[in-house]
Amino acid sequence: MLSKMISALFWGLWISCCRVTGAVDPHMTKALQLMSDTPLIDGHNDLPWQLRKQFNNELNKVDLYTLNSTHTNIPKIREGRLGAQFWSAYVPCDTQFKDTVRQTLEQIDVVHRMCQRYPEAFMFATSSKDIMKAFDMNRTASLIGVEGGHSIDSSLGALRTMYQLGVRYLTLTHSCNTPWADNWLVDTGSEPSEHDGLSPFGKQLIVEMNRLGMLIDLAHVTVKVMNQVLDMSEAPVIFSHSSAYAVCQHKRNVPDDVLRRVKEKRGIVMVNFYNDYVTCSKTASLSDVADHFDHIKKVGGAEIIGFGGDYDGVTRLPEGLEDVSKVPNVVAELLRRGWTDEEVRAALGKNLLRVLNDAEMVNKTAPDDVPIPYDQVSNPCRTSYGYLIAGTAHSPSAVALLLTVALIALAAL
Repeated sequence: MLSKMISALFWGLWISCCRVTGAVDPHMTKALQLMSDTPLIDGHNDLPWQLRKQFNNELNKVDLYTLNSTHTNIPKIREGRLGAQFWSAYVPCDTQFKDTVRQTLEQIDVVHRMCQRYPEAFMFATSSKDIMKAFDMNRTASLIGVEGGHSIDSSLGALRTMYQLGVRYLTLTHSCNTPWADNWLVDTGSEPSEHDGLSPFGKQLIVEMNRLGMLIDLAHVTVKVMNQVLDMSEAPVIFSHSSAYAVCQHKRNVPDDVLRRVKEKRGIVMVNFYNDYVTCSKTASLSDVADHFDHIKKVGGAEIIGFGGDYDGVTRLPEGLEDVSKVPNVVAELLRRGWTDEEVRAALGKNLLRVLNDAEMVNKTAPDDVPIPYDQVSNPCRTSYGYLIAGTAHSPSAVALLLTVALIALAAL
């Protein structure tokens, strides 16, 4: 409570100072007031991958207060009033069928270590309750989303283990097909469909994620997968960093018919700031980003909108949104366009808090322990321990076929 009073006093002094100098923007003033009582929750930030690329995850070699080679550091986070962040545990598609689980665990680990190294700035979080606790302490709640289904190596056990380590969403694909789901590039025609959306195991995975209370992230999947998941998920779904297809016709964005279904499912679309998804070109402005917010609100209502900037995961950002410190500019622009206080609060964080709560309320059952058929994942880097014929590439489906043939032969005798 004391920290909130100090924060309010600070902003009061800041606003008074601006009035003296004549530089005050009433929309920005209002934006900062709203952000002081409702946490800004961003769905996707790739700082952990930058720590991998630039420092090989050696946090002793980097100071997040002075780091200037990224869109994100602690001073920028504070200036941007970032209340909660889903940090991306991302590893590239070329790790698939190799060391993807190890690499992903190391990205999960670096988020934990980041919170431990800077406890005055970050608090590790796994729930809406944790987010609000961190917000009351003036710390950025730090959640984890795994970006790409290849990271679990087609293992429900790996999925559950990552949940236990704090992962609260899984992006079903990145930019490659998994053995059980098609990625967004299939819709561009540049890659073939392998599963006509989700395979039977992919559908198993959706049910298991519902059981766990892990959010299903549909950024990066085909429209077919979007609709299949919307058909079967008992929990709200998210798009952690996607924008509106009607505004920019890029296959990473969300079509209007899907936006309407997200509303029915009480899910959320967290707007991406990458220029290529904002204007389908290399340049974009703050106003262009606000156009996506306006369109999603028009089609699905303010209750399905959030922020998913994709900072440190993209190479081009709009003028006025060059790093995480600039996010309040979006809030001020929405107010300038006539958004109500409650609509802004919904987009800032209330929508995501609701989605997290709803996902946790899905009925719990026993864990699904039926593995993916071995013939769907067989490769030189994978062993077959535990399958019906250990040490071979036989899958349960192959064994069933052999038994059927044997029974037919016996019946003919």
